[in-house]
Amino acid sequence: MNTDGFANFLLGLGLGVGLGMLFAPKSGVETRDMLMSKADEGKEYLKKQTADIQANAGDMLNKGREVINRQKDTLSDAIQAGKQAYREKIEQTLPETA
Repeated sequence: MNTDGFANFLLGLGLGVGLGMLFAPKSGVETRDMLMSKADEGKEYLKKQTADIQANAGDMLNKGREVINRQKDTLSDAIQAGKQAYREKIEQTLPETA
């Protein structure tokens, strides 16, 4: 950055600070208190949102486990039924020994 550009930057910075101080609706202490209050509100909001997301994720995880267990049971039952049907069919086709 050349010297003229840097000087213009400082001039703009000074004017911005000066105008901000002239037109600020509250004193510095009030503004800092308001900013701290808003920051605390934001922090509490984020904590609440995080807790909600964690609770929802836990619920979804539990529901997913339930679905998987039901599917596993259904698959196991289908396999057992297939094995039983196979055994019955084999027994029907084999000659009886006595």
